[in-house]
Amino acid sequence: MTLLDVTIVAVALPSMQRELHATAASVQWVVSGYALAFALTLVTAGRIGDAFGRRRVFLVALAAFVLCSAAAGAAPTITWLVVARLAQGVAAGSLAPQNTALIQQMFRGAERGRAFGLFGATVGVSSAVGPITGGVILALASGDDGWRWIFYVNVPVGLVALLLGARLLPRVAPGPRGRLDPVGVLLLGAGILAVMLPLVLAEAGGLSRLWWLFLVGLVILAGFVGWERWVAAHDGDPLLDTGLFTATRGYATGASLAALYFVGFSGVWLVFALFFQNGLGYSPLASGLAVTPFAVGSAGAAAVAGRLVGRFGRLLTVCGLVAVMAGLGGTALVLWLAPADSAAYLAAPALLLGGLGSGCVISPNVTMTLREVPVRMAGAAGGALQTGQRIGGAVGTAALPGLFYLVLTVTDDDYRDAVALSVGTGVAFMVCALAVAVADWRRDRSGAGGRPPETSPSHAHVVQD
Repeated sequence: MTLLDVTIVAVALPSMQRELHATAASVQWVVSGYALAFALTLVTAGRIGDAFGRRRVFLVALAAFVLCSAAAGAAPTITWLVVARLAQGVAAGSLAPQNTALIQQMFRGAERGRAFGLFGATVGVSSAVGPITGGVILALASGDDGWRWIFYVNVPVGLVALLLGARLLPRVAPGPRGRLDPVGVLLLGAGILAVMLPLVLAEAGGLSRLWWLFLVGLVILAGFVGWERWVAAHDGDPLLDTGLFTATRGYATGASLAALYFVGFSGVWLVFALFFQNGLGYSPLASGLAVTPFAVGSAGAAAVAGRLVGRFGRLLTVCGLVAVMAGLGGTALVLWLAPADSAAYLAAPALLLGGLGSGCVISPNVTMTLREVPVRMAGAAGGALQTGQRIGGAVGTAALPGLFYLVLTVTDDDYRDAVALSVGTGVAFMVCALAVAVADWRRDRSGAGGRPPETSPSHAHVVQD
């Protein structure tokens, strides 16, 4: 639900704007406000889960997400809707890091890999099928109020999840609470806000007007790192232990790889939607169905890859990146050359290959990134990893559609050139991710005598903090 709500809303923006008599700039906050609040909350919520209990934070955040979804669906004005979406983003950002932390806490060895495989399948599918789901809901819920079901659908699903979570999630005593480092919370929040705000406002000219915020954000984030080091050196409780990046094997590499990958992964979906809907005249549902092969391949491969990551290690990510680059590169070539009436069918095999590759990237990378993280830090570590993904996604969703529109302007609306260059740029970011993955794979091989790193024995029990 939380990841679907990043993309599912986009297809309903025109109907929201009409019924609520909203401006284009204000209705854009329905999407960007959620993404911004989501990213701002992740690390702090992960640290709160570490200190106060992940099960408790999970259930409270899930209940809040359901209530905010209902409030968004019932919104009488655009202001109400934007506020509800901001609150929904906070709830989603509080919920997300508990997922990876609970997996870290409850599983070890091969079982953890399988659990992260299912988690990765969920991430890959939910990110890819948002436009499809939105198109289906709008097709079934006709009329001016049909967009409200984009939010109402979360209510029954969320209530079932809440009941299952209360019944199935284990009760585990939280670790020592310590202090929550309010200075660190403020510095990190301000830094992420400064970096992301120009990106989420890109369609309203945010990049040209607010570019200076990138520099401000980098300075604030540098101050955050310095503050966290000072807190740790004085036996305090840092919000995010910088040792995760400097002393925890594989964490900095995996976080960097994820951020680079999500630039291309997140951005191409908006480019495909613009090409199929505006360029070829597809409906939102048909546009979503055109990219379904990627979602199918990603779901299947992620579940299998989770079982293989313990055996092949980072090599699995390397092979996955090569496949997803070949698949998306082939898709860009097909859409550039193929006739309009058969473009979607001819692109399906390449999209399937890309999906299979993506399934071997996301979940194995999560497993490899968090494998050495102490369980007591799992929430903050998972939150930081997902923050990097969200920032990478924000860069991609601003840069790739921006390039798409730029190419349309200079080529007199040549949609073929626009989709080929935009998707090709997304693949270029994945090349950078591949370079990081290859370097980490070679480092693992040299450190393990040519074998992937060993994982701890498999045993299913709840590990106390």
